[in-house]
Amino acid sequence: MKYNPLGRTGLQVSELCLGTMTFGGQGPVWGQVGGLVQAEADALVRSALEAGINFIDTANVYSYGLSEQMTGQALRNLGVARDDVVVATKVLAPMGDGPNARGASRSHIIAQCHASLKRLQLDHIDLYQIHGVDPFTPIEETMDALDTLVRAGDVRYIGVSNWAAWQISKALGIAERKNLAKIRSLQAYYTIAGRDLEREIVPMLDEEQVGLMVWSPLAGGLLSGKYHRDGTSISGDGRRASFDFPPVDRDRAFAVIDAMRPIADAHGRSVAQIAIAWLLHRKVVTSVIVGAKRPKQLQDNIGATTVTLSPEDLATLEAVSALSPEYPGWMITRQSRYRFGGYPEEVAKTE
Repeated sequence: MKYNPLGRTGLQVSELCLGTMTFGGQGPVWGQVGGLVQAEADALVRSALEAGINFIDTANVYSYGLSEQMTGQALRNLGVARDDVVVATKVLAPMGDGPNARGASRSHIIAQCHASLKRLQLDHIDLYQIHGVDPFTPIEETMDALDTLVRAGDVRYIGVSNWAAWQISKALGIAERKNLAKIRSLQAYYTIAGRDLEREIVPMLDEEQVGLMVWSPLAGGLLSGKYHRDGTSISGDGRRASFDFPPVDRDRAFAVIDAMRPIADAHGRSVAQIAIAWLLHRKVVTSVIVGAKRPKQLQDNIGATTVTLSPEDLATLEAVSALSPEYPGWMITRQSRYRFGGYPEEVAKTE
């Protein structure tokens, strides 16, 4: 297991992060994702820690607080030393019926941080993340509230999830101007079959030295290799059968799967391991979040850390998964050639 700094910080996190969305199973959404009871959650956390994973991610909305509660209890049941684990959680979604029991306002952020600390049975949260965009709350108010939590010692580092590049850049500018705690990580969807992140977000992360936590690295299980092209499961089960998320271009996804199968066979690995290994080979990726219902599934995901893809493997996967050129990206690439030996002769005559 490798460890990487979380963005521009000294905090070292494992290249795989244990996701706890499968803990609890309360509610119409979370019940479809998973319904692990405490003993099963304890077993997964134990397996993760034994494999060298020191990073655990949850959210207040997962099973309406039960996932946080079970995560904290698992750490207590296993006797895990506080300094041996990095705990991340998130805030944004409705946690009550009132109009202020949701969003990224100062009121909701601070109230939910204290509630999460209680459920997790912790005195601080290592990484506190805004779970998505709040169209009503000014980014400045959100950043000010997060800074308050950092200065109070309730939170060590802050991050966001599912934000656009311009929103993160704006937040970083506000933090710089007002001397507030800065965003250190982005949690985002990224797979070999869904590389949209590379257009605007990845260049911004590189430039600003913000870490990247990847969620749903297997596209909701679709890249596990266990599905037919019509979306039905080969084994008759699987999350996609009842919870078809995140949205995926299926033709693109199955073209990628077809390319991964011979690579998986050549390495003696599963298709899922190749999909995760591809992410681990991406320089921008800090940690890949893996969730599981069964220890065997988690162990398969962990096995991806020992896969070394050859230059030929990477070239094959690049060819089948690369994004099509899009403006202004193709124009920036074209015009930047003058920095690398000048324009081609035919371009120089016309530009």
